[in-house]
Amino acid sequence: MKLLSVDASDGAAWVRRGFQVFFRQPLAFSGVFAAFLFVVFGLTLVPLLGPLLLLALLPLGSLGFMIATRDSLQGRQPSPRAFVDPLRHGRAATIAMVRLGLIYAACSLGIIWLSDAVDGGALEVLMETLSNGKSSTDDVRRALSDPKLEAGVLLRFGLAAALSVPYWHAPALVHWAGQGVAQALFSSTVACWRNKGAFVVFALVWFAIVLGFALLANLVGALLGTPQFVALAAVPATLLLSTVFYASIWFSFAACFELSDPAPAPEPATEDPS
Repeated sequence: MKLLSVDASDGAAWVRRGFQVFFRQPLAFSGVFAAFLFVVFGLTLVPLLGPLLLLALLPLGSLGFMIATRDSLQGRQPSPRAFVDPLRHGRAATIAMVRLGLIYAACSLGIIWLSDAVDGGALEVLMETLSNGKSSTDDVRRALSDPKLEAGVLLRFGLAAALSVPYWHAPALVHWAGQGVAQALFSSTVACWRNKGAFVVFALVWFAIVLGFALLANLVGALLGTPQFVALAAVPATLLLSTVFYASIWFSFAACFELSDPAPAPEPATEDPS
């Protein structure tokens, strides 16, 4: 494995290639994402243990999308099998993936607990208010005016972004480079820091895409005189953009690390009949 440096403009190329690889096999990638959502929704229905298990499986989920993208680039059909393949690479790799998941779940729970302590549950109150169909505009305004809400939201996003840095490449480094948990987390952090310009561009391009869609949907809804258009368009657009985002992660990894596939085993020598 060799750590590489890339130009800041490469971040936009990762997004573009994510769209390209998706539209080569849109049904296959949609099937992979549907399988991912099925597991996510299934785990959310399991009391107490389900959400914890979901957090622990998220690193494996991101690696599964990277495997699916790599399969597509190599001419194979992306399939939900990609989420299981990392667990078939031997006992050491499986244990490392489990440890990565458990550490990620523990850190995520710590972020949730600390953020709740800072905002005093203000975000939870806001979410309940928005989901309650009987809430009035004044109720929403009061929930938004809580002075602790902004601090809690900023802390959540800041800590979540910090946690994503060591975990961005770590599952792939365990899977393809055979690194241990600590080494993979460290290598991922160094790679993200060395190529921070490209990752900033990557994030800004995705932000621009999401914002552009929101503005376009609102404009079309206003022209058609149907405000419901925004809600109707949001569901398929969210599924599409989420799938492409996960597909684009592979390109960031492939650009930051040079990995050589294991050499094929030599053929057994045969005796010369003469």
